[in-house]
Amino acid sequence: MTNRIEALKSWMASHQADAVFLQTRANVFYTTGFDTDPHERLVASCFFQNADPLVVCPGMEMNQVKEEFTGDIIGYSDTDNPWTMLGEAWSSRLDNIKTIAVERGISWERLKALQTAFPKTSFIEVDEALEAARLIKDKHEVAILKEAAQLADFGVKTGVAALKEGVTEMEVLATIEYALKKKGVREMAFSTMVLFGEKAGDPHGNPGTRTLKKGDAVLFDLGVIWKGYASDITRTVFFDHVKDSDQAIYETVLTAQMKALELCKPGTPIGELDQTARGWISKKGYGDYFPHRLGHGLGIQVHEFPSMHANNTEPLKQGMAFTIEPGIYLPNQAGVRIEDDVFITENGYETFTKYPKELQIVKSKQ
Repeated sequence: MTNRIEALKSWMASHQADAVFLQTRANVFYTTGFDTDPHERLVASCFFQNADPLVVCPGMEMNQVKEEFTGDIIGYSDTDNPWTMLGEAWSSRLDNIKTIAVERGISWERLKALQTAFPKTSFIEVDEALEAARLIKDKHEVAILKEAAQLADFGVKTGVAALKEGVTEMEVLATIEYALKKKGVREMAFSTMVLFGEKAGDPHGNPGTRTLKKGDAVLFDLGVIWKGYASDITRTVFFDHVKDSDQAIYETVLTAQMKALELCKPGTPIGELDQTARGWISKKGYGDYFPHRLGHGLGIQVHEFPSMHANNTEPLKQGMAFTIEPGIYLPNQAGVRIEDDVFITENGYETFTKYPKELQIVKSKQ
């Protein structure tokens, strides 16, 4: 954390910011190592150019914060006003607070509370600095992302093993999440998707009581939060047999993904990956059925920078982590998506998710 805080202080100096106030779960974790979902309560990390940092949190969280953060901690009860306590703590550190850097996603209510506590202060955004820092993963982060990806692989493997005629989407989903809980996973990265047959034709479909039939495609999209970092994998398999039309879609998507992966190396413009995969899918006649970007950045959040869309001219850099997930979706008919977690190395790339991508037919259990 020391390097991250020093980098933040350097940014503060160059932008004449007296303090940085962070209150999103991801950025509090990134700067302190403490991860929690505080719901409506305030949890914030605060940094200053020439004073020690501090964390403000509900009193019931203090013991957990102390395990990760060595600076001052302000704990408050539900009957306290944390903004008053925050103002007093800041004033004891700084004589004159002129500029506070905040995240652009701060709520109007919280911004007004800061303005009330510091009425003579102006505000600037700190997001660009944090986004740039979080964009490049260090060795510690890479190790955790690999572990998270392995758990995602296990989730798909578990789901495939649970397929049998008549089982429902939700039953398979429950089997996956139960198995991951037993592995120590407390939180999924997003709502797990298990979609059968025509329901896979909706990119963000909702699992339900649809039962599995022979000839169905089965789309799994899942990820975990592990030690504060996310994974995200999609695989599509077929139950008992595969229809010729579904096989054509699958082979098109797989080739599109492989073509994008071949471009993964430092210096390649991000948009070129999307354009290449999209071009192949369009060439095969499915261009109207690939409605989303090629992928998204991956790290503390399951969706973060960089955005892997066609107009992104930013070059790939060593240390970036993101997904590549082309798909083809025929509404109310069929859908295929193949997604991997990708990391840019010195000369190329590594995929952290390893579950096989060759077309897989899962035989009906007797």
